[in-house]
Amino acid sequence: MLLSWVPGKELEEVMPELFPKDQYLLGIAAGKILRQFHTIPAPNTIPRWEEWFARKIERRITAYAACGIRLPHEEEILAYIAANRHLLQNRPQCFQHGDYHIGNMVLDGKETLGIIDFDRADYGDPWEEFNRITWCVRKSRYFAAGRIDGYFNGDVPENFWKLFLLYISINLIGSIPWAIPFGEGEVAVMIRTARDVLSWFDEGMDAEIPIPNWYSRREEELIPSK
Repeated sequence: MLLSWVPGKELEEVMPELFPKDQYLLGIAAGKILRQFHTIPAPNTIPRWEEWFARKIERRITAYAACGIRLPHEEEILAYIAANRHLLQNRPQCFQHGDYHIGNMVLDGKETLGIIDFDRADYGDPWEEFNRITWCVRKSRYFAAGRIDGYFNGDVPENFWKLFLLYISINLIGSIPWAIPFGEGEVAVMIRTARDVLSWFDEGMDAEIPIPNWYSRREEELIPSK
């Protein structure tokens, strides 16, 4: 892969200095860039998504069960995964950045957004790329909301939300075995992330349409913009 050098400051460091409306607009830009990535088709030689990802789910649940550390609301998270795995059927596949979140973005002097760290690039369901939006929400819920609106041009399909939460839930389960080798501090971060995700859903994860509250409140919070 041939990539150009992207100058600028790390976006997560710049974000607190910006007005909420500007954070949202950067999210819009990030969503549009992601949509552009997803115009690159996957080769037709790769496995069907539901089969490949089902094996990934089993590996993550097995590793989590054996690790000895439990997430808050573990039963709710695992129940959601079990009830919604069927949503993986017949999903399209395309190029993926593989680690698309605010920590892999920079802002140059012209306020142009750049994307870095393509070392996890792969192919898969385009909507799986929202599984790391938890890191965006932590830095700016306005940016996170903008990412979704920019990607879908403000018209989010209803079936997106359940898959969105499914991919995040699977990430939460996989995060604990991943974090253990890095020490207690990293494990604590992942446990906090699970609590944060559960707090997004005022009606719980099993709501008919699980839209996170930071998204549903975005318009009222962005007016006025300063």
